[in-house]
Amino acid sequence: MRILHIDHHQYRKYGHLRVSWARKLYTGLIRAGHNVLAFSDRDVAKFEAPLGIRDLGRKRTNKRLLQTVDAFQPELIIFGHCDLIDNATFTEIRRRHPDVILAGCNNDPLFVPRNAANIKSRCIIADAMFVSTGPRELASFTGNRAKLWHMPNPVDPSEETADASNLEGTDPALHTDLLFCSKSESYTERGKLISKVKAALPTNFRFHTPGMFDQPTLWGRDYERKLAASKMGLNLNRQEGYQWYSSARIAQMAGNGLLIFTNEAAAFDDFMPSETLAYFDDEGALLNSIRKFHHDDAMRRHWAGRCREFFHREINNTLYAQYIVEAATETQFSHDYVWVQ
Repeated sequence: MRILHIDHHQYRKYGHLRVSWARKLYTGLIRAGHNVLAFSDRDVAKFEAPLGIRDLGRKRTNKRLLQTVDAFQPELIIFGHCDLIDNATFTEIRRRHPDVILAGCNNDPLFVPRNAANIKSRCIIADAMFVSTGPRELASFTGNRAKLWHMPNPVDPSEETADASNLEGTDPALHTDLLFCSKSESYTERGKLISKVKAALPTNFRFHTPGMFDQPTLWGRDYERKLAASKMGLNLNRQEGYQWYSSARIAQMAGNGLLIFTNEAAAFDDFMPSETLAYFDDEGALLNSIRKFHHDDAMRRHWAGRCREFFHREINNTLYAQYIVEAATETQFSHDYVWVQ
């Protein structure tokens, strides 16, 4: 299938890439056998704008998208967080190419008002809308053109290449006992939990929190190396309790073989096997679980290995991409996707 993929493809990062679900979708589409063209709205806007001022390139970017669609003639357009592209442009695309299918993807949380409003707006023009929150919360967006679907956070076997579960806890390559990377402080109080956990753990426990407490944030290869050197990771969202919602860090940690602690309120046990994710419901339960896995390295490796294997087998970006194509085009599923229930 001819697919145009609109998102931030990070051309101007010049190799210093952030781990990106959009990049994983793009490579997954190619691995699934599709003819895919990338359109990076933010980069095009910067390139096209007078004096390189991105916000001044919005109008030209929408024109370039129309030009691209006319030339490439995609059968399916998948668009992500491309805020520079106006709904009016998608309406014009549909007018010029009435058979094209429009599929939107949103990997941001619903508790951010701007993001919820963006999903609602895109549902007006899209045929299908894929959101990283589960179907329970997506019911509020029904009633427009788009059919609502959940999408998970996938691993990419070419990006998540390390396997900490293969290494014994005493291996010098593992120089972090517990990892939590974050820089976002809006709509959250998780910093309080991090501070309490830090204070309760022994001083020789290597709990590293890049991006917090005035520590520099890690990107690109620095972040990849940090994941590969960590035994366990915290999957703390800015807010908890949304069905199947998680930051993309869950796939980054799972794919690299870290033992993951995650809040049970997200109900990932709906489709995750037992002895994969370590669930907790409060600070005390989290601390007990951290101590248990820290002192039982065989159990840490067993759970982390099972989780890594499951993600790479069932929640990889090729299956993820093909699911989005099949759901958007209303084609019979070619795989028993674990998140479809």
